[in-house]
Amino acid sequence: MKAIGEILPVSHIVLDLDVSSKKRLFEEVGKLLETDSGLSQSDVFDCLFAREKLGSTGLGHGVAIPHGRHANVSHITAAFVRTAEAIDFDAPDNQPVSLIFVLLVPEQATGEHLEILSYLASQFSDKNVRELLQKCTDAAEVTKILSF
Repeated sequence: MKAIGEILPVSHIVLDLDVSSKKRLFEEVGKLLETDSGLSQSDVFDCLFAREKLGSTGLGHGVAIPHGRHANVSHITAAFVRTAEAIDFDAPDNQPVSLIFVLLVPEQATGEHLEILSYLASQFSDKNVRELLQKCTDAAEVTKILSF
């Protein structure tokens, strides 16, 4: 599995993004990832939205990991967004979400995709990690918290 620092550059970390919905979040993430992912802004949006239609990627405890696989994604790329206000994400605990890790992977990267999702789920299940991410003041701190 690639290290989080390899797939999450500091330029893909946004703190206190002002969005009011999952749709707006995906639009902003599309702008952020379009260059590195190999997809257009609208393709990033469509990829994430299509996956979300299959079931919410909200984990609970204010966390979501929207992700998608696409034939035109050449390498795993990610973004981390902390929203200014929590947004509805249809999470299993019915709580709004403010910590979002977005993952785009090549279609054939099934194993690595699942390894990264598993690692992230374990990280975000730790209350201390969530609290630290809520308090971060810069992107470099996020990388340190999420890296192994």
